[in-house]
Amino acid sequence: MTEIFTNSFIVTFKAMLQLLLIAAAAGLLMRKKVITNEYLKALSAITVLVLLPCLTFSNIIKNFQPSQLKIWPLIPLIAVSTIVFGLLASAVLFYRDLPAKKNLLAASALQNAGYLILPLGKMLYPDKFDEFALYCFIYLLGLSPVLWSVGKYLVSFDESEKFEPGRLFSPPFFANILAIFFVFTHLRSFIPSLVIDSVGLLGSATVPVATFVLGAVLGSIRLNIRPYLSDALKVILVKLILMPLVTIIVLRLTHFYTSHPLLCNLLVLQAAVAPAMALIIQVKHYGGDEEKLGSILFLSYLLCIITIPFWLAVWTAITV
Repeated sequence: MTEIFTNSFIVTFKAMLQLLLIAAAAGLLMRKKVITNEYLKALSAITVLVLLPCLTFSNIIKNFQPSQLKIWPLIPLIAVSTIVFGLLASAVLFYRDLPAKKNLLAASALQNAGYLILPLGKMLYPDKFDEFALYCFIYLLGLSPVLWSVGKYLVSFDESEKFEPGRLFSPPFFANILAIFFVFTHLRSFIPSLVIDSVGLLGSATVPVATFVLGAVLGSIRLNIRPYLSDALKVILVKLILMPLVTIIVLRLTHFYTSHPLLCNLLVLQAAVAPAMALIIQVKHYGGDEEKLGSILFLSYLLCIITIPFWLAVWTAITV
């Protein structure tokens, strides 16, 4: 257990350090006004409208093979169930302040399911990374549509505005649905590899650009944890403590880990990771409370340096 805990901690720390260095550099450029708000808005728009849809579409088209994984429908269902639990748990904690604090429901329930998890998987399971990545992409089939529909609504919708159902949908959401359609209709075999590779090339820029946007957004706003400390602790309680704890309990009781150990490791990592960086991008692009959400996410990312190796160590200890 000690060895696994130590290795997990080191891997997580290195991945988080890379993210923090990029974010810090972007934040410094914003503070020095090398990058202006107009540039940042344009960059976030490119990320939402072009890069993220390309990444979503290319990953599903290239990696999703339903016939090779008979239990695949269960994985997105687990993702959605985890989100529902996070939304319900946070709704209980914030019920007195709803709908004013509905943006915190998204921070409590929607995690960074790809940008941080994939680098961690590459370092933790180098010999099984293809299998790990496949599980991750299928997991995103459940999370991504919710993140870019319900998540977008929770963090950016102004209660003074008239609600329009069309606002629940966004380019990454449509890219996810379109890719799934091509897979199940077998139409993806008619897509030239040159097209898929070109889309994938654009999508490959998503992670560094999204990380840069995150840091630039944090650098462009006044980070002030103190006024939001109570709310931040509630978000952290749900996202970094309750969700991984409940996930571990359910997986242990079902004995699902005996037949799919790597998948269970992924599920524990998904439950323990910090809130989605995409929430900040959504706020910047569609509007919302940047200071509150940015401050809470910043604190969550600092703490998940500890929570990820801790919960993975706990999971390993009770399944050996």
